[in-house]
Amino acid sequence: MRISILAAVLLAITLSVQAADTSPTQTLLDGAIQEVFAEFPALNSNQLAATLVLLPEKRHATRASYRGDRPIYPASVVKLFYLAAVHRWMEDGRIKDTPELRRAMRDMIVDSGNEPTHYIVDLLTGTTSGPELPEDEMKEWGEKRNAVNRYFGSLGYESINVNQKPWGEGPYGRERAWVGTNYHNRNALTADATARLLVEIARGLCVSGDRSRQMMELLKREFKPGAKDDQGAGFTGKGLPDGAELWSKAGWTSTTRHDAAYVELPGGERFVLVTFTTGHSNNRDIIPSLTRRIVAALPRAPDAR
Repeated sequence: MRISILAAVLLAITLSVQAADTSPTQTLLDGAIQEVFAEFPALNSNQLAATLVLLPEKRHATRASYRGDRPIYPASVVKLFYLAAVHRWMEDGRIKDTPELRRAMRDMIVDSGNEPTHYIVDLLTGTTSGPELPEDEMKEWGEKRNAVNRYFGSLGYESINVNQKPWGEGPYGRERAWVGTNYHNRNALTADATARLLVEIARGLCVSGDRSRQMMELLKREFKPGAKDDQGAGFTGKGLPDGAELWSKAGWTSTTRHDAAYVELPGGERFVLVTFTTGHSNNRDIIPSLTRRIVAALPRAPDAR
């Protein structure tokens, strides 16, 4: 797959963000993380991962990370990667931009639907679900299914696996064979990689500026009290102050709660916060608590700009 000049520029920009910052940003995140552990004593150190990227207007972005390089089952946050891949494929003319595809993208991101995600994964990879396949056919099927992995690998993304359809009851047939006996081949993301992608989208650097804006439109969230959008109201948005704006993709299962959020505060501060929790899916307060502590500790405008 060709790597465009834009992709090379993106890699150079985001690699500068990916080098962990040991100065105030890392100190800020470390303090917030420790306060969260104190507030939730049942939360083990290996059950939380977070990456924070501060996006001041007039200075370079700075990144801080807590276990941000650990591959973790991403739940529906993986749909953010499928969204970016769809726009890359359309930009390259590999798939056609149709009203049905637009509907599927909306339903995948806004409503976090699995069925539209299946439709999109099929389009991206040229594969379909179904009964088990003979070994030689399964190998060919698996090569196709790794198309999105190859794309993000070409951009320098590491330690992620984005080649499977999300499920509720469990995978069947060739999907079950693909994930492996012990689910060893299941989807995985790191908080660092997810934060990198969201920074690129938020800053208009993902695929193209126009397509980045289209993605941001789908990611806009309603999080005020009483909002019907649980992805906005039940995760990072629950910890934001009045007047803030939120763009995000959340996911949850019986064991996980994750959120990838871009936030603009009333004072002009901007940041990306990706938070993964495992083993505490029923606790809806961990992610909002981390968010509140980070917001409270942020440097304020005009310095934040």
